[in-house]
Amino acid sequence: MPRSVTRVTPPRLVLASLASAILLAACGGGSDAGGPAAPIQVSLAKIGQYQHLGGPSAAEISAFDPRSDRLFVVNGALGSVDVLDLGNPASPQLIDTLDALDLGAGLGAANSVAVYNGVVAVALQATVKTDPGSVVFLRASDLAVLATVTVGALPDMLTFTPDGRALVVANEGEPNSYNQPDSVDPVGSVSIIRVTGLSPATSSITTQVQTAGFAAYDSQLDSLRAAGVRIYGPNASVSQDLEPEYLTISTDSRTAWATLQENNAIAEIDLASATVTRVRSLGSKDHNLAGAGMDVSDEDGVSNSNSGTPAIRIAPVPVRGLYLPDAVASYRVNGVNYLITANEGDAREYVGINADGREDLRVRGYCGALDPLVFGDAGNQILDSNLGRLRITAIPNGGLNSKNGSGQCNQLFSLGSRSFSIWNADSLVQVYDSGDEFEQRTTALPNVMFNASNDDNALDSRSASKGPEPEGVVLGTVRGRTLAFIGLERIGGIMVYDVTDPASPRFLSYANPRIGATGDRGPEGLTFISATNSPTGLPLLVVGNETSGTTAVLQISASSL
Repeated sequence: MPRSVTRVTPPRLVLASLASAILLAACGGGSDAGGPAAPIQVSLAKIGQYQHLGGPSAAEISAFDPRSDRLFVVNGALGSVDVLDLGNPASPQLIDTLDALDLGAGLGAANSVAVYNGVVAVALQATVKTDPGSVVFLRASDLAVLATVTVGALPDMLTFTPDGRALVVANEGEPNSYNQPDSVDPVGSVSIIRVTGLSPATSSITTQVQTAGFAAYDSQLDSLRAAGVRIYGPNASVSQDLEPEYLTISTDSRTAWATLQENNAIAEIDLASATVTRVRSLGSKDHNLAGAGMDVSDEDGVSNSNSGTPAIRIAPVPVRGLYLPDAVASYRVNGVNYLITANEGDAREYVGINADGREDLRVRGYCGALDPLVFGDAGNQILDSNLGRLRITAIPNGGLNSKNGSGQCNQLFSLGSRSFSIWNADSLVQVYDSGDEFEQRTTALPNVMFNASNDDNALDSRSASKGPEPEGVVLGTVRGRTLAFIGLERIGGIMVYDVTDPASPRFLSYANPRIGATGDRGPEGLTFISATNSPTGLPLLVVGNETSGTTAVLQISASSL
């Protein structure tokens, strides 16, 4: 099928990735407010790969122990942890696979892994996911179990504080359904596990668990909704509906921030008192502004039609994007803490959430018609070649209606913003958003079609639903510069930005090793290995590719501009 391209916003530099080595670099200006180091150019080259058993989901979250050169990779397909020897990053070798029998009888599937000073922590959900989960501590060198701790329901991510005195766990607490005879909706929470004895040679550690919950916010339902926090599970309390997804810790080990993905919010946790101190909405993005548009249809090759063909059409549209971030990272510049979010988007899909069993519905099916007082050319905008195919939330915020008295939609909220953002952590004011840059930079790749999904190579297949879908983000310091690595879950690959100056990030490179519907696809977890800790003496980026079940090792090369 011929590829039609319509550019409504001014064309930007489009950078393609080579399927084998993938070396891309961009030069340009940028502030050095974060430190004296000179700007750099960066390239990524894939140097190694490991193919895990189990198929899709066989490679997700990873963590590296530099003392033993061991890489621990969550194998979501098998619910286990694969232990790889990364002494030669060009040829990772399997050492062992840790399943429930190795980690402890009666424990469920592994969800996340973290490493500190020779000790590994693994988060495991219960065999019934709505029951309390567990964290198992292991010695990295010989995989001996050191301790097992009970935490909240569905521990989905965990990380050590920089000082190593605590392990912080995001307990997502997902329901199994809503309003059914067997429905269970556990509360979301954050577990703070105080730990002592973390060392490569330790034979035991001591632990003490505290829980930061959201019960204190149950009486604030109306005010939270009014502030934009999405609380909308049928008959769910605030503490049941808030679901911590991902965590980052301040450099002084005093504060944690958790993404509440479906709630479009950030929770701030004081670690000393194990208290949630603030829950704040991230608001929404105006996609009707220049540079913030998106491709919203996979049938936009024929104007004003319900039977069009795929085409590339990135343009401003009258839609608000809910950020709904998955991964989050933090850093400190000139005494100010900043958060970086990968604004993936996510929708709840449970029996009982609504009559459809899913929150995200297409504009034409959900709205039927658009309010002509709000949308110009409303009769055409509802068509599939325009807004009709776009998936939006049918529950914008706590059941508040996005339709007028005639049943016509007067607001459209899409899921995710197709970007990454930088926020002042104290005020939660956005200081930067990448706009439509991810889509603009992936329009003409030689190895994959624009907005293809991670399980196909079809042009435009994800345009109507979250586009490239940025999911993972990790920070690393290279030659004195702070770099952000952002994984695009659907089209694949890693975007690299210099974020040394939070208000003025600079695009550096994009690496995508997939080849059509093959190769590394579906980047999930990212692990940065500094030059000091790297087996090669050069910084590395490890990427767990969920769809292809591969762990890829990318070498980071940098030079001065």
